[in-house]
Amino acid sequence: MQIGINASRARSGGARAHLAGILSELDPQGCGIHKIHLFAYKDLLDGLPNFPWLVKHCPVELSKGLLVQLWWEKFRLPMMLADVGCDVLLNVDAGSVCRFLPSITMSRDMLSYEPGEMDRYKFNLARVRLFALKHVQNAALRHATGVVFLTNYAAHVIQKSCGELKNVKIIPHGVSDLFRNKTANDDRRSNGGVIRLLYVSNVDLYKHQWHVVAAAEILRLQGVKVQLTLIGGGDGPASERLNRQIIKSDPEGEYVKCLPFLQHEKIPDQLACADIFVFASSCENMPNTLVEAMAAGLPIVSSDRGPMPEILGDAGLYFNPESPESIASAIHEMASNESMRLSLSRKSKLKSNQYSWKICAEQTWRFVYSTKTAKNERGRSFG
Repeated sequence: MQIGINASRARSGGARAHLAGILSELDPQGCGIHKIHLFAYKDLLDGLPNFPWLVKHCPVELSKGLLVQLWWEKFRLPMMLADVGCDVLLNVDAGSVCRFLPSITMSRDMLSYEPGEMDRYKFNLARVRLFALKHVQNAALRHATGVVFLTNYAAHVIQKSCGELKNVKIIPHGVSDLFRNKTANDDRRSNGGVIRLLYVSNVDLYKHQWHVVAAAEILRLQGVKVQLTLIGGGDGPASERLNRQIIKSDPEGEYVKCLPFLQHEKIPDQLACADIFVFASSCENMPNTLVEAMAAGLPIVSSDRGPMPEILGDAGLYFNPESPESIASAIHEMASNESMRLSLSRKSKLKSNQYSWKICAEQTWRFVYSTKTAKNERGRSFG
């Protein structure tokens, strides 16, 4: 069996990590796979390991503008897949316009599906892009032979829009052992009584970093000594709103620190130095940084929206991500109860064991292989 992978739309860090994880844990002989043909842009291909069974293709069109990329994906990719003898195509993002069959398509975007989230963007290009992306993704999901969702929550919400899909598999992301191996001591409060808060995520309108800053101010006014580190960086309206809140809450720069995007392998060191992990997003398909904090054994306070309760379960405390008072209350409860911190951190670390790249790879390739014999009345399609 020969498999094609369309990674032309895999531009996010999560998509890259997912692809690296399922390739690194693949046992091709055990899965009945002879070769995998991976189609992607140069930067992604260069960052992935080489294997004798992996053939990397770097079409020149993927270094050009979006319209050229879409033209290549729509018209050239199906012919290239046929030329190299691919039996099935794996689209690692649902924003695909390729109509090769049989195919498995992964869904990893939630922003255009979550009720109310698009309203944050008002009527600008970002909102137009989200509307267009939703249309493209719905068409891709309906066309696919099989669909992979990362969480039950995402599968439920997205199928309300695209319609019920006949062949669906829930396969969560894994988490790197870098995070499991960097676990700090159980008692992390060794910084003169200061509680070190950490939030790792890009700055965006649904991430609510400014509410976390306001919550830190509330705690300081209550006499709770906290330091907040935000890692991720960003720009645009969300970044401007965050900067305004920092100037208002911490004009002297005493307890809020913002770090730009850090390479994935540097995040475990940051987690090991924190006392409490804060995750305040209101829209996720699967929250990667939340799972990484779980694997590192951090006590976690989390948004009560989206799939977060599905992922974290009873191993953390929850808050309303749009209420600084709610965020501050959850942090205060966690910070003031050492036995709770220790219990929940151990519970979340144990729960993280189900998020393994080995498990993810096995389930993914088994699902892909099953499409080889899938009967589809449309047959193999190129348009």
